[in-house]
Amino acid sequence: MALPDKDPGIAGIRFPEVFGSSLMERKTYKTMVAEYASQVEEVFPWELMDELDAGGNPLLLDIRCPDEFDAARIDGSINVPRGILEIAVDYGYKETVPELVEARNRRVVVICKSGNRSILAASTLKLMGFTNTASLETGLRGWNDYEQSLINKQGHRMDLDVVDELFIPRVSQAQLGPSGSKAT
Repeated sequence: MALPDKDPGIAGIRFPEVFGSSLMERKTYKTMVAEYASQVEEVFPWELMDELDAGGNPLLLDIRCPDEFDAARIDGSINVPRGILEIAVDYGYKETVPELVEARNRRVVVICKSGNRSILAASTLKLMGFTNTASLETGLRGWNDYEQSLINKQGHRMDLDVVDELFIPRVSQAQLGPSGSKAT
C-alpha cells in the first residue's frame, strides 16, 4: 500500500523520508559499509604508525570478537566487541568500559580484521558523541601486510606468516548460500 503524498506518518515523520523510497529497503553488509565509509575517517596502517611515531596517543579500539583479539592484536589496543559497543560506551552497565566512556574527546582508532566492521563501529561511536574517530583502513590484514608487529594473548610478538594464516578467510559452503552466491 503506497502512502499518500500528504500522509503525516507517525509523529509527523513520513517513513519514505526516513527510510528512502520504500518503507524498508533491504541493506546488506556490503551496502552498509559502503554507505557509512563516506561518513567515517579512514587511516591506513602507515598513517597510524606515523601518528604513533610522532607521539600521538590514540585509543586503539579493537572491535573483533574476543577469540580473534586473543589470537592477534596491536600491542596496547583494547577489546570491546562490536556486539556490546553501544552499552560499553556508557556508564551504569556491566559491560561499561570506563577507558572508552572517557575517550569521547580523545582520538579513537577503531580496528577490525579487514577495515569493514570498524567503519560501522566508528560510525556508531560518532552517533554516540565521540568527536575524533577513525577506522583502520585495510584493518589488521593491512597492518600485517605493512609488516607491523602484532602480539598474541601472552604478549609475544607474532611471525608475519603465522598472522597471514590466521587472516585467511574460511567460509563454508553453507555460509556461501544457495549456489555459492555472495551477498551484494
